[in-house]
Amino acid sequence: MSKEIFDRVSIKCSRATTHTYSTSFSLGIRCLEKELRDPIHSLYGFVRFADEIVDSFHDFDKKVLFERFREETYRAIEEKISLNPILNSFQATVHQYSIEPELYNQFLKSMEFDLTKVDYNEHEIKEYILGSAEVVGLMSLRIFCKGDQAMYEHLKPFAKRLGSAFQKINFLRDINADYKVLGRTYFPGVDLSQFDESMKKKIEADIAEDFHQGYLGIKQLPRSARFGVYVAYLYFLALFEKIKSTPCHRVLNYRIRIHNRRKLTILAYSFIKHRFNLI
Repeated sequence: MSKEIFDRVSIKCSRATTHTYSTSFSLGIRCLEKELRDPIHSLYGFVRFADEIVDSFHDFDKKVLFERFREETYRAIEEKISLNPILNSFQATVHQYSIEPELYNQFLKSMEFDLTKVDYNEHEIKEYILGSAEVVGLMSLRIFCKGDQAMYEHLKPFAKRLGSAFQKINFLRDINADYKVLGRTYFPGVDLSQFDESMKKKIEADIAEDFHQGYLGIKQLPRSARFGVYVAYLYFLALFEKIKSTPCHRVLNYRIRIHNRRKLTILAYSFIKHRFNLI
């Protein structure tokens, strides 16, 4: 009984992490079938904590913190418990949905890149996006498919493309902080000191194709997951459209956002499309 209480406390921590760090993902998760929500919260909490270590804890030894987090992740999965509630809820999801080690290993590998790398060539950025975004999509897909291996294999390419689209949108949205604060650039061959409209449009064309392929996969998701993923898709699509209509110099100097009123409009629109099976 005591472990069950701790597990409930752990998932509450994962929920609180999602709600605190991302209103957009919280909105999407609420639109999933109830049994899928906590597993996705646990996945988000794990991903968020790793990302915070490499991006935010500048007054601490991030390398030491990250290595400790990685070791504790592996120990939690092996022992099926962790006193870190975020990792405790994550390990439970890993076991419940048979999430492969290569997925969270690849994620941690990409997060580790952010400790030292500041720019990427074409091969390196593909590996980084694979770990930082595509495998997160695959871990989510494991949850959505509920053990249906044939469905999982069929939808894998679409989930990876959707994760890639979301990540590249984040790159554009956060370009100011990544480049000017952290000294990073995630766009191979692009000199951000000379960032112009032609460079921006080339990046946008690549993202648009990822979005298209991701949407094709959303339409094939189980109904229990489709609404929530569609809400997240429309939010990122709205952010993408706003970035496309924003001059390159402003994208480079300001973080583009979607206001909460617009998010609620997206939610209402998504509900109507879902309700009448129009997605």
